[in-house]
Amino acid sequence: MQTPESDKTVAGDDRQLPEHPKSPDDQHPPLSISPDSTSSSSTREVEQLPTTLPISHSQGAPIPTFSSSQDDSLPIAHIPKKVPKWWQYRQMMREYIAEFAGVMILIIFGDGVVCQRVLSLDSRISSFPYGEYLSNSFGWASGVAVGVWISTGISGGHINPAVTIAMATFRGFPWKKVPGYICAQMLGGMVGAGIVYANYIHAIDIVEGGRHVRTLKTAGLFSTYALDYMTNVSCFFIELTASAILIIGVLTVTDRGNAGPSKSQLPIALWILLVGIGASLGMETGYAINPARDLGPRLLTSMVGYGSQVYTFRNHYWLWCAVLGPIIGCLVGAFLYDFLLYDGPGGRFRPKIEPGVLKSSQLG
Repeated sequence: MQTPESDKTVAGDDRQLPEHPKSPDDQHPPLSISPDSTSSSSTREVEQLPTTLPISHSQGAPIPTFSSSQDDSLPIAHIPKKVPKWWQYRQMMREYIAEFAGVMILIIFGDGVVCQRVLSLDSRISSFPYGEYLSNSFGWASGVAVGVWISTGISGGHINPAVTIAMATFRGFPWKKVPGYICAQMLGGMVGAGIVYANYIHAIDIVEGGRHVRTLKTAGLFSTYALDYMTNVSCFFIELTASAILIIGVLTVTDRGNAGPSKSQLPIALWILLVGIGASLGMETGYAINPARDLGPRLLTSMVGYGSQVYTFRNHYWLWCAVLGPIIGCLVGAFLYDFLLYDGPGGRFRPKIEPGVLKSSQLG
């Protein structure tokens, strides 16, 4: 139903009537508007428009709905309600919550399998052991896979401060998000460890000899503590090596120019990667390879009765081996992958090639 240009303004009102494509079903008469709005004698009343205007469905366009106001006969479109404040805050925090949830699941699976396997070795707790060392590898790998499944479509699925720092350095991840990601990951590690501790607290009491006795004997259920014969240099070297392998694997399976899987299959590839690292490099230091996996639970244990001994072990082993080792290892691994293998967009070492013909002299 077309409205003439002179009829688009009603009685001095600036609002424009919406134009609609002509429909065979449109039987409504056109608006009757006075040509001279100043003349009271010739003023005609505007006919009431229907609540819903007909519109052609041939183009698949959405159908606007109109309603009549009480003080005006012209149709007014329904305007969406204002987005609630809580929803805006939810959207702002969504990435960080995903990282928190991913690390929490990682710790529940990882620390949970360690507690189950180690505590069940005590005959006072279980008549037979639940699991072997390979169970640790499966549990931690499953925690990584499920954590990445939860978070990868929202935050990228880092669930590791060392990976976040490497991605910011070599893949253009915004540095302004790094502090928030790391805080969320650490909190996820603390909460996950708290859930596992609450689940196994009675078994821990039996092993330790009471509720108020807490030693490093059970602190190792939650964080990493190297074997006694290991030197400090060897511990750092193992964590650096394992973390470099981790980030090389992560960059490989997310490289579209390589044989990377689809996003839905990415956690399966990471599961295989973590099983391999745990089964081959996990015995001597416990393969932290993730500062949130070690420091988050370590903070929790210091709060529930283990005290400062979890920090003073081996001259602050937690800092230089379980935190700095993975961070430096991931940076080294990402550097090697980008420098030697990566040809994708945004590569730090990829030369800028201008469009045109490549001359043979440029190859030498």
